[in-house]
Amino acid sequence: MKKNKKIIFGLSLLLIVVVGVSLAIVIQLDNPFANESENSTVVNESSEEARSTTTDTSQESSEESSEGSTGPEENPYEGEFELPIVNASGYAPVDLAVKSQADSDAETEETLEPGTAFKILQEDGDWWEIEWEGTQGWVEHQYAFINLPDVLPSAAYDNTNTYSSLYRSSGVDIPEVTNATLYDGKADNERLGKEEFVIPVLYTTAKKISNAQSQALENGETLLIYETYRPHNAQEKVFDQLTKLADTNDTVNAGADTPPWAMSWFINDEVSNHQMGFAIDVSLAQIDEQETTFYGDYSVDVVEDYTEYDMPTPMHELSSASAVFTHPVTSFDPDAWKEAELRPEMNQAALALQEYFVNAEMTPLASEWWHFNDLEAREEVKDHKSDGEYTITDVLSTEP
Repeated sequence: MKKNKKIIFGLSLLLIVVVGVSLAIVIQLDNPFANESENSTVVNESSEEARSTTTDTSQESSEESSEGSTGPEENPYEGEFELPIVNASGYAPVDLAVKSQADSDAETEETLEPGTAFKILQEDGDWWEIEWEGTQGWVEHQYAFINLPDVLPSAAYDNTNTYSSLYRSSGVDIPEVTNATLYDGKADNERLGKEEFVIPVLYTTAKKISNAQSQALENGETLLIYETYRPHNAQEKVFDQLTKLADTNDTVNAGADTPPWAMSWFINDEVSNHQMGFAIDVSLAQIDEQETTFYGDYSVDVVEDYTEYDMPTPMHELSSASAVFTHPVTSFDPDAWKEAELRPEMNQAALALQEYFVNAEMTPLASEWWHFNDLEAREEVKDHKSDGEYTITDVLSTEP
């Protein structure tokens, strides 16, 4: 009996061992990836460390690359303009003698007709070496026009007479003038890399305009240049149409032709300072946005957006409402205007504009807050006056 009990006990113990071993095998079979999961965790942690190291290195490399690629360094031109005159467009406003050398006694190689465009190659004293139609020679620059945007790109330009004239009188539209295109005056400009207005002006006067713009920029402002040279036929059209309108409209007649003012103070059919190249029609604006632009090796902070100030009247309002002074003042005396009485309508913006140009040695016109004359240039060309019987549209400018 005892022997049987021992046998039964032994079999039971063996059964327990067998069951235990079997259960262990089953558990291992049910989770074959237990070890792999542990290994995977180690691998993933290692991968994350690697990615983190790679990311940090990439960011450092990117930052170093960014620091090393800041673009070209600003390099403003040091001179009377914002860009050198080299490779700017110039124009003959009169029959302009081209000499073989920078000497008035040198042989005249050719005479350029009024309105002829050329490229300026260099300056030597009172002379420019120029190139036109594959030929080179020398001209006296005091008698020549230069294209203002080529040397003063920071300013804002808007010659409305070349696409939609603003001329009105006492707020009344002038038939065939208001909103009309009076002449062509915009072209692709390789030097500036865009289409821009053609703004020809005597070289002496261009320097003064540049001075005025420099003053404005210091105060966060810009000149808004509407017009310099104006073809004579465009001016005649405005005069003729305004005269007809005044004959039938009492309001216009009273505004433009009542003493002490006369219509000739606002527009006339004779050759004006605009045709001779020493006058400018200009307003003033607050700068809203500037962008540093490179022209060749030189940088200029160009006005990209602006807000024109409210002025005594809209631009090109041809009536006594636009007058600066209470009475007419001669246009040919650089000091006479200083004794004149300002009209109360001359606001702060108009007076600031006047100050910029007076400081630049230009003279205000008594009848138009926007108009300034360069009497020095007028004296220089008194024997070589342009009649304005031509339109200027060609631009030959290239990178300075």
